[in-house]
Amino acid sequence: MALTASNMMNLGTAAPGFCLPDVISGKELSLEELRGTKGTLIMFICNHCPYVIHVMPEIIRLAADYRSQGIGLVAISSNDVVAYPEDSPGKMKEFAGTWEMAFPYLYDETQQVARAYDAACTPDFYLFDSELKLAYRGRLDESRPRVENPKPLTGKDLRGALNALLSGQLLSEIQFPSMGCNIKWKS
Repeated sequence: MALTASNMMNLGTAAPGFCLPDVISGKELSLEELRGTKGTLIMFICNHCPYVIHVMPEIIRLAADYRSQGIGLVAISSNDVVAYPEDSPGKMKEFAGTWEMAFPYLYDETQQVARAYDAACTPDFYLFDSELKLAYRGRLDESRPRVENPKPLTGKDLRGALNALLSGQLLSEIQFPSMGCNIKWKS
């Protein structure tokens, strides 16, 4: 699991559309169905990544804090499940249940959605405005698992972007890449 930084898609980029199976509901869900009235947060995660596991408590808090404010949230797993069976749809459903995820967890079997978003790592965060234009991409905060001088898990960077978006403020173009495990691409 190589430590990988996000690719930092250009701000203002339109959200690539998709329609993927949700392991929680069993339904095929599209971006249009999942988008929020005020913004949409798309998160590339997976079940086994220690960086994802580390930030899951804050992701769950974010969902609780922002869904009612018009932010649509969706998690997507794009890992190769042949090489990493712990990221299979069945295991994704178990993971979602363990974390009591109150938002869809989609399976990107072909990895086309991850490629369309230029996703590189888990977790990788993309915040789109109400018109589905990219307003923020990058890290949740400075917190990392297993470091000597740990920073608290606060979601500071992503929360700041969400709050600015909701209040109609301009978001800073100074944004820091997320860091985590590389997406496990198929051969």
